[in-house]
Amino acid sequence: MIMKINNKNNAVLIKRSPFLAGTINTPSDKSISHRCLILGALCIGETKIQNLLSSEDIRATIYALREFGAKIIEDKEKNLVTVHGVGIGGLFQPKKNIYLGNSGTSARLLMGLISSNPVEVEFEGDKSLSTRPMGRVIEPLSEMGLEILNGNSGKLPIRLRGSSLPIPINHKLKVPSAQVKSALMFSALNIKGKSIITEPIRTRDHTERLFKLFGANINIIKNNDGQNIIEIIGEKKLSPQELDIPGDPSSAAFLIVAGLIASKSKLFINNIMLNPTRSLFIDYLIKMGGNIEFKKKYIKCGEEVCDIEVTSSKLKAIKIPKEVAPSLIDEYLILSVAAAYAKGESRFCGLSELRVKESNRFNAIQDLLNQSGVSCREEGDDLLIKSNEIVLGGSNIRTNLDHRVAMAAMILGLNAKNEINIDDISPISTSFPNFEEIYSKIGGVYKYI
Repeated sequence: MIMKINNKNNAVLIKRSPFLAGTINTPSDKSISHRCLILGALCIGETKIQNLLSSEDIRATIYALREFGAKIIEDKEKNLVTVHGVGIGGLFQPKKNIYLGNSGTSARLLMGLISSNPVEVEFEGDKSLSTRPMGRVIEPLSEMGLEILNGNSGKLPIRLRGSSLPIPINHKLKVPSAQVKSALMFSALNIKGKSIITEPIRTRDHTERLFKLFGANINIIKNNDGQNIIEIIGEKKLSPQELDIPGDPSSAAFLIVAGLIASKSKLFINNIMLNPTRSLFIDYLIKMGGNIEFKKKYIKCGEEVCDIEVTSSKLKAIKIPKEVAPSLIDEYLILSVAAAYAKGESRFCGLSELRVKESNRFNAIQDLLNQSGVSCREEGDDLLIKSNEIVLGGSNIRTNLDHRVAMAAMILGLNAKNEINIDDISPISTSFPNFEEIYSKIGGVYKYI
């Protein structure tokens, strides 16, 4: 089970590295790992998952699914997880509260899962997760029959009851969110009739691709306004699969930027998923002058995957428009690090969603850069980063239990003139368990303090 523990403070001092070199295997994708586990739990039979991400967030989903009756067997020697599912509509009533640690993805997807099943669940999370808003997913799910029994202003801990007679929904997403969309889609799987979800702004589409792979009755069309219309007819039996999880582009982003900003560096990074809703940051890094070469392409879980070569580069400033913000939301922190080493003033537009992530990342970017001698200011929901390709460092960074803030600060320090002090890097394990090992292997220099 996942234990309730407080994050242990692991303060580090990041030193300038002479160069980076080596070959890296990208850690498995977190988003796909969550979704494959849940879909496997909704099949009758065995779903076999190779290279499932071994992180605290994924352990939270495994723990929850076991409480719902799925049998999940982990073979660490073969790096294989086998899920014996309960089938559509077969969720067991959990015997205890479900603690999800820091995993917002687990919370939102599992709320969708239970909403169309007659089970009563109290979801709990750590201090960080308990501050994050759940109303945006609970509100549309309540239209399908989800009941709030003991609320907390839309935040965890919260007690919910799924419906025994769930109602198909015709819902237009108010906020571009793949998690909200996916929660509605998981709910629709156990609802008789057709549920319709309209997506005005495109977000990551892993759930749609995996629904097709598992045999769900799903149809996706575009309306006259170019919006995605997702139609799901529920109560169709899913087919168990054998899967190999592709590499997480959001994790690879930190390593790619590391190779670009550190002097005299060359990195080979394998197994990066190229889903266009997730890998757009690579296009922008290339536009900034990043030397990134695609070496080999292949397919995993219905997704295109590639190996790349990254070489030290002279970067230039860039403007990223508001329209693409949903596809870059997890990469803005590390893109801000790239902008800190780029010549000129970069502008990132429409970043309001960053204020409600694991921490307030909108403020975190400003704190990280301004403390480190790089000008970063806000104009409404835009961030403007002005640099002359030099990062002074000498900063003291608080991560506020946010794994991406911790990783971004470690990458920023690779080529800073002075050391960067980070108060706690323990949250990194929620998404990238071997980040420190890779950081050291390729030449990153740091010490615990």
